[in-house]
Amino acid sequence: MGTHGSSSFSSFTAYARALAQTPSRLARRACSVSTSFEEMSRVRARSGSDMQRNLRWFDLVGFGLGGMVGAGVFVTSGRASRLYAGPAVVLSYAIAGICALLSAFCYTEFAVDMPVAGGAFSYLRVTFGEFAAFLTGANLVMDYVLSNAAVARSFTAYLGTAFGFSSTKWRFTVSGLPKGFNEIDLVAVAVVLIITLIICYR
Repeated sequence: MGTHGSSSFSSFTAYARALAQTPSRLARRACSVSTSFEEMSRVRARSGSDMQRNLRWFDLVGFGLGGMVGAGVFVTSGRASRLYAGPAVVLSYAIAGICALLSAFCYTEFAVDMPVAGGAFSYLRVTFGEFAAFLTGANLVMDYVLSNAAVARSFTAYLGTAFGFSSTKWRFTVSGLPKGFNEIDLVAVAVVLIITLIICYR
């Protein structure tokens, strides 16, 4: 916003003035820490209507398991046990499960103390400031996008194994891209599009 309440995009002069103020704004916002009162009052009011308690305990357990287990269990278990851990892969999963449980306890404490929309972004904004919250939110968005792509790609490999032929038949190579990043998996793209349509229009 400009100095007189007008938009930063109202004129070139206002935009240049706002652009010149960017370093000071960034320094001020990067180190600023929100409070739980602000999250529970003003930020929650801007979010719209209050959240309703519609999920039951087994819904929450399902969401938690789906968020923590990830695709790596289904994609890399065989390779990890064959080449690296061997029978100790069970111990590896036990250690990872304990770490995930500690993370779940932290999320539970935050969610009970500050029941607002925003998740990890809101928790980190109160604890470490807006810059750390922004980095975490950006990483979470990238994680969701990349993990969905990895799951769809592994689905193609499992589907090819189930039918007894190589999944490379469903991929075509794009020239000009680096090797290893130049294959487009048609089945994976179709899976992502179908699931997206189901989620958006169900």
